[in-house]
Amino acid sequence: MFWNAARVVFFPSWEPGTDAGIIRTMRRVCLILAVFLFLPRALAQGLPELGDVSGGILSPQMERRIGEQAMRDIRLREPSFLDDPELTAYINSLGHRLVAANPEARQDFEFFMIKDSTINAFAMPGGFVGVHTGLLLAAQTESEAASVLSHEIGHVTQHHIARMLGKQEQMSVPSIAAMVVSILAARSNPQVAQGAMTAIMAGNIQAQLDYSRDFEREADRVGFQILQRAGFDVYAMGTFFERLQKFGRLYENNAPAYLRTHPITSERIADMENRAHEFAFRQIPDSLEFQLVKAKLKADQGSPQEAVAAFEDQLKTRRFSSEPGVHYGLAASFARAHDFKSAESELAALHRLIGAHPMAELLAARIKAGEGDAKAARDIVAASAKQHPNYQPLRYAQVDYQQSLGEHAQALAALGELIKIYPKDAKLFDLQAKSYAATGKRLLQHQALGEAYVLQGALPAAIEQFQLAQRSGDGDFYQLSSVEARLRELRVRQAEESKSEAKR
Repeated sequence: MFWNAARVVFFPSWEPGTDAGIIRTMRRVCLILAVFLFLPRALAQGLPELGDVSGGILSPQMERRIGEQAMRDIRLREPSFLDDPELTAYINSLGHRLVAANPEARQDFEFFMIKDSTINAFAMPGGFVGVHTGLLLAAQTESEAASVLSHEIGHVTQHHIARMLGKQEQMSVPSIAAMVVSILAARSNPQVAQGAMTAIMAGNIQAQLDYSRDFEREADRVGFQILQRAGFDVYAMGTFFERLQKFGRLYENNAPAYLRTHPITSERIADMENRAHEFAFRQIPDSLEFQLVKAKLKADQGSPQEAVAAFEDQLKTRRFSSEPGVHYGLAASFARAHDFKSAESELAALHRLIGAHPMAELLAARIKAGEGDAKAARDIVAASAKQHPNYQPLRYAQVDYQQSLGEHAQALAALGELIKIYPKDAKLFDLQAKSYAATGKRLLQHQALGEAYVLQGALPAAIEQFQLAQRSGDGDFYQLSSVEARLRELRVRQAEESKSEAKR
């Protein structure tokens, strides 16, 4: 009986044996954390006041390590993690535009996509923010999508998770990180979460719910300021949340997931609207990237034939918010259906409207690759990369096509230059390791993988890769010396982190 009551509060959409993706994983994480938050000792200590981010909280370094470890598991084990360079580039471009408008954002942020039709977004420790594809599809304007991201950034910059956990002296960073990892690994067994939940008293659940609402209001305030400073439509936050609330009332048993994890009240919506009325209304146009990204997501929905029919109907009836978006979506849908001649025709129409946009060129390359002409695909992205040198998806695609053609020397040369410019891009080291493996350079392969793991916060895995590099038997004196020096450095860092965590 108690579990049923608790489930309604924390997991209204949960059903035994089902799993709708990463958001349920994060709910279980929060659920297990709640076990510790409601221990009598914690209640006796009390909760930190809102706005107080001094003392008794996880340090930024600890938050980051927890987030990095959780992200590593999401990348490796979460099938809905969307490793799409174009979508990742867009959501990070939007996210970092918002972060740049917030003077309180003193940590690194990383935004990532989850392939899930539900309307949701979530923040994790250390500046990691996940966004469901369903959220971008549901947002009618870019400002609406930005309003949700700014709210999540508010949760991060106000250290809400850290402030919930900071006074739990019995919880070390390793135990929190291990908790996240174990829950991710045991997602198919909901009884794990159920067993933990039985330790919580019903009265304390309501206390935490109230506390969460305080956090939501604070994230609203911070998010609104970010939205305004970044130049987006400040009316969008109240408009989007009100639409979600109305949708939830109409479809109570199938309410948007965002409502379940971020309780929206009429009071909060009214507060957002009151804040917006302090500013004159301005029509803020959506970026072309927003329209193309939405079209790309829609083109991937349902069967290829259904996607083609949907976009053709929009063109026929002239019911669309972006003509370039419709042509892009139709070209992508034709490519999915392997109708490459029609795809090229729609791509030509897109080019007439927007010229040589990098997303259009990447689509052109995919069409050529689909036709079996990998060399033409490589040439298209290589030419576009010269015009748009800072658009990373073009660089990834160029290396991918080079590798598919067996041009590993060229790929390694390109990666070497890119790593000098973007030394913190783990994907570049992954691609480098692939070409080293293909050319039989085992020491360099493991060294590159080790650097990728370092950037992903997986220090033990990185050390293991450098140990494998030591034992590879194919490196020269200078390469081995470099590996050994890096291995010593990483072991020192690991010892320092262990010491720091042991003191907590």
